[in-house]
Order: sequence, then structure tokens, then C-alpha cells
Amino acid sequence: MKGSLQIGKVSGIRIMVHWTFLFILVWVVFLELERGGTLETVLFNLAFILVIFFCVVLHELGHGLMAKRFGIRTKKITLLPIGGIASLEEVPENPKQELMVSLAGPLVNLLIAVVLYFAIPVQGFLELHIAELLDALSKLTLSNFLFYTFLANLSLLVFNLIPAFPMDGGRVLRALLAMRTDRVRATQIAANIGQAIAVVFLLLGMLFNPFLIIIALFIFLGAYGENKMVQQLTLLKGHTVKEAMLTQITLLKPDDTMEKVVDLILSGTERDFIVEEHNIPVGILTNADIIKNSKNRKEQVGAIMNTSFKTIKWDAQLKDVLRTVELKKAYFFPVLNNEGQLVGAIDMVNINEFILLQSKLDY
Repeated sequence: MKGSLQIGKVSGIRIMVHWTFLFILVWVVFLELERGGTLETVLFNLAFILVIFFCVVLHELGHGLMAKRFGIRTKKITLLPIGGIASLEEVPENPKQELMVSLAGPLVNLLIAVVLYFAIPVQGFLELHIAELLDALSKLTLSNFLFYTFLANLSLLVFNLIPAFPMDGGRVLRALLAMRTDRVRATQIAANIGQAIAVVFLLLGMLFNPFLIIIALFIFLGAYGENKMVQQLTLLKGHTVKEAMLTQITLLKPDDTMEKVVDLILSGTERDFIVEEHNIPVGILTNADIIKNSKNRKEQVGAIMNTSFKTIKWDAQLKDVLRTVELKKAYFFPVLNNEGQLVGAIDMVNINEFILLQSKLDY
């Protein structure tokens, strides 16, 4: 995610903080000063926010480390003002594995809450009358700090188990449904429930807390996106790159000029090109590269082509290519046969067209 700073690494998982995380710290300081707070109360609240987000990191590490048990790598954990996001390379398709990965995060918060329950002890607070409790909690003490942390972890536990797909609770729901029906149907049901809950959050946010509006949008769009992705992967299952690859493509040489490339762009429909020598790809030239260098018509392709690119084998599964597009943030790949010879290209336009045609056949 752009604008993120790495603050550490645990078991190969990078811990990142997005720059927008500063907003919540500034917001906390502003609210405390507005109600007449002192330097001591400001520092108390800032420390509390940082501890809560440390618990969020532990929550996301729970997901990542559980996923690692099933051979799924977690690239990073990113802290945002709305919480943390663990970037798993893929979501387990096995319902039992998805259930365990989804529950791992909330179980971390439960464990923290249990430890704090006996460490404070919480029972002493619960035995106080409401007036005594409010008076006791008004003091800036370590026991109060830990009690607030206890309540926050309980809140994280309950909130994350709301069955609003793609939140943890929604993934738990999807996993349980997938044990009784197919994954596509389970995802559709979980996504519909998640979007319905998102509408409720939106209404509550408009009435009480604007922060809920952001969460509502995250849930609604996340549910839509993942539901669409699962449907696409299902349509691509069992199909190889050879079935969808581009074969009628124009190949460039490193000593071709940008003038030739611009002419190809204007006279045809191709936007991206493979640069090859002896039927071996040595670079790719994307539409963005062409536009950026279009003024230098005498410049040779070899000087501006991208030499850091991924190739795809023609017998690779199309669903794996779709995941590669997400991981590599690229959309155009040379295709090689089993002898390493260039035989075509694959891009997202062709994959989407294949998905559309396949959906009509299945329908």
C-alpha cells in the first residue's frame, strides 16, 4: 500500500503503518484538548491508542501465523485508522482451514482479555456501584489503563465476529456455509448478509458516528469485490493459459524506435508489446511507458523497455494467473511453451473476455 512505513517484521511478515494512521493520533489529541485535557491526559490517551493498535497487530498476526500453517504466506500487515489488514496471498479454499484462519485473530483478543481479567483483577471493578466505578475510572492509573485495554479487546472480539463479510465473522459464516454447500453459493450468501449489515452501519453512522460510514463502505465494497473474485476463479478453474492467450501480437526488437511503436499504437488496437530476441522475451513495453516516452521518437525500445517482468507458462492455470495479477500488480505477461519459447501473451482484457464467454456457456 502506497505511503506505508515498515516498523518491523515478525516471522517474515512485514508490519507496516500507513501515513493516514497519523490522523487518528491527531484526532485523539484534538478531542482531549477540546474538552480541557492536560498534557498528562493527552499522553494517557495516546498511549492507550498505541496499545490498542498493538493488540490489532497481534490480532492480524494470529491470522497470518495460522495461514502459514496451511502453507499460505502473509506479505504484510498494514495499520490504518480503521484497523489492521493482513495481506494473505490467498484465502484458504478448504472451509475448515478458512474457519481456523478467520477465528485465529479474534481468539488472540480473547486470550489478551482473559490474561487481563485475572491480572487487574477485573472482578474488583465489576463489584463497584456505577458512581464508584465512574469515579475510579476517572483516575489516570495503571489498573485503569489495563481495564480499558481489557474492554477494548472484548470490543475487538465482539466487533470482528459480526457476520459482515469480509470481516472475520463473515468469513467464519462463509466457511460454515461452505461445509454444507459449494463455495460460490456460500460466498454469495455471506456477501449479501455482509452488504445488508453495511447498510445498517451506514444508517447508524449518519445518525451517530461518521466513523461507521467508512466501515460500512469497506464492508460493502469488500463483500462485492470478493464475491466477484470467487465467481471469476470458479469460471477459470480447470482452464489453462493456452485457451485464452493472445497469439496474433506484434513483437518488437530492442533496436526498434519509438516512432515505430507510436505508429503501431495509432494504426491498431494493441496497447502493450513484447520485446524479443531469437524468440525469447527480453522486455515488455506497456502503454504507460509508451505515452511517457512518446516525445522521444528516435529513442530505441531497448533503452526504455521494462526488463523486470514475469513470464507465464502456457499450461499454467488461468486462476493462478489472476492471483498473479493481484500479487504483482501487473496485467500483461509473455507466455512461453515448455521449451521456453515465446508463443503469445496474456493480459487482463483477454482474461476478462474469457470469463465473460465462459459465464455465457455455463449459463
